[in-house]
Amino acid sequence: MKIKGFQGTSLLDFPGRIASLIFFGGCNLCCPFCHNPTLVLDPDQYPDYPLEDLLDELRERRTFIDGVVVSGGEPTLDRELPLLLREVKALGLEVKLDSNGLAPAVLAKLFAEGLVDYLALDLKTAPERYGELHRAPVDPALLRRGIRVVLDAAVPYEIRTTCVPGLVEAPDFTSMGEAVAGARHWVLQQYLPRYALAESWRAVVPHPPERLAEFARIAEGYAERVSLRGL
Repeated sequence: MKIKGFQGTSLLDFPGRIASLIFFGGCNLCCPFCHNPTLVLDPDQYPDYPLEDLLDELRERRTFIDGVVVSGGEPTLDRELPLLLREVKALGLEVKLDSNGLAPAVLAKLFAEGLVDYLALDLKTAPERYGELHRAPVDPALLRRGIRVVLDAAVPYEIRTTCVPGLVEAPDFTSMGEAVAGARHWVLQQYLPRYALAESWRAVVPHPPERLAEFARIAEGYAERVSLRGL
């Protein structure tokens, strides 16, 4: 199991919850604006966090945390993810999963088994532009299937888009909006360049707040609820 990090207790975007944060190494994208670059580019520089040690930590904390946030990297790449989530649920803790949606079959199985209480799906840009986020082609149909699995599930979720200049512009919202049409909640968040994976992207100036407000007005035509985060 490629668990590469554990953060004891945090106030995170797990709605209304105090959670511990678990990081998986490895990803099937290499977004130039990623905030966890070492987990994507060189996860093996970190030793694997033993499952039993992690569970012991969670047992100690379960009296004052509500759940865990499982992030990465991309957690759905790890075949042992269901095992971890079963153990977490057995402790009486809730699970929030962060995913890019490119493993729809994995998401469907996790939902069917009741292993996820809240999901944040990162929609990076228009599906047809995903090749700009990786060193190899990315199948936009796979992404659309992943989005559909999430939208059709009974699990509470948010679609989350970091509004990165050049990758997320007003024209991209037509394709993104069509992909998530009918979504219950679409979150648009500000780009923070400081920790970007690609050094050149650390110099990218974020969109001004009024531009994000413009994007939100467009997104409202596709989702029941649109929120702005990080302004």
